[in-house]
Amino acid sequence: MKTYTGDRTIDGIKVLADGQLLPDRTDLRRYAEMGFEWGYEGAEPRQLAFALLLDHTGDLNLSADSCESFMKVMVANFDNEWSIASADIENWLRSKSRY
Repeated sequence: MKTYTGDRTIDGIKVLADGQLLPDRTDLRRYAEMGFEWGYEGAEPRQLAFALLLDHTGDLNLSADSCESFMKVMVANFDNEWSIASADIENWLRSKSRY
């Protein structure tokens, strides 16, 4: 089970998956020009939602189809520092009956 963490530091935003930088995956879908963000609804939180879902599922279509809703329900509510387990992402996906 992976753990994803995010933090706003003096050096900028860091999002990690089990201690490794999480790629923004703009090579597959570009929702934002400025990378990741969270705590509100917008392009950068949507990019984070997409990257989290894709890293967890490995499914491009599912991640693209679900990232808007995941952003609104989960990512928009993250605090400055946050942590989410892959089990939490899995539970969210199952609750949406899309996985």
